[in-house]
Amino acid sequence: QVQLVESGGGSVQPGGSLRLSCAASAISLSINPMGWYRQAPGKQRELVATLTSNSDTNYADSVKGRFTLSRDNAKNTVYLQMNSLKPEDTAVYYCNVQRHKTSYWGRGTQVTVSS
Repeated sequence: QVQLVESGGGSVQPGGSLRLSCAASAISLSINPMGWYRQAPGKQRELVATLTSNSDTNYADSVKGRFTLSRDNAKNTVYLQMNSLKPEDTAVYYCNVQRHKTSYWGRGTQVTVSS
């Protein structure tokens, strides 16, 4: 059974940093494309960043230069390093992996940026 578990969320002040983790079981993050999404209260879920099996990355304009994806194949885990956080980054962050036209989601981790 595929499981994606996000962790690393929390509360930080503007300008702070967090590193989110997406740990996967029963699905490989090194050969399947994955992405991080976020959903703020009252808003639709939006794409934050994507990572392909070739390690190609793509970032939403709103996070370019501040967020960075990385992957540890041995741990089957993908990380989202978030720097220079802003209040508008406040949201629940979700990990998503695609395999054979099936989309898998984690339960999310809350990120709150506030002074």
